[in-house]
Amino acid sequence: MIIKSFPFFVSLAASTFMSAKVITFDFKDPKNVNNVIFQMDAPLESINGSGQGVAGIVKFDPDSPGATSGFITLDAASLHVGNPVLKEHIHGEEWMDVKKYPEIKFVLSEIENVRKDGIHLIGVAKGKMTIRHVTKNITASVKLTFLKGMLEKRNRVPGDLLVIRSKFVVKRSDFGIRPGEKLEKVSNEIEISLNVAGAAPTK
Repeated sequence: MIIKSFPFFVSLAASTFMSAKVITFDFKDPKNVNNVIFQMDAPLESINGSGQGVAGIVKFDPDSPGATSGFITLDAASLHVGNPVLKEHIHGEEWMDVKKYPEIKFVLSEIENVRKDGIHLIGVAKGKMTIRHVTKNITASVKLTFLKGMLEKRNRVPGDLLVIRSKFVVKRSDFGIRPGEKLEKVSNEIEISLNVAGAAPTK
């Protein structure tokens, strides 16, 4: 009886394994549409800017979104503000020191409390943020939108899209960015908005 049933269990295990399809999404965007928005809102001055040098790899299983993992990076030299003098300061040694620390990185370990909201998945992302070679644990709300077969409408090649949106706050003092600066002029809190799409072309 056991011998006769063995092929059935092998077949069942194989089908279960194959149904758990992990899709790898590349967030390097040749169109430079992916962006990060940042804001530092102090009583005397508000600094608003963006960064477009986004890249990264994220592994996503539509049947198990909580196990999503990967990383997103931002080219620090792509950080931009409208005032050229302020931009030079932000790129300089006292701020981001982009020559010495060229990359900002977030490594995602898991997504907790995942729930469905229409076509979106809402959850809490847990991972580590590295800025100026300082790494801190971070938790942030996140919205994932898995768009099966929609890559062709964006990049004219068959495949899937994964859109990640998130808003969170980091403290510049945690990463050695002008610690001790007067808070009425430069806020210690940096509000960050992430809106990026990753591509998984069909092979």
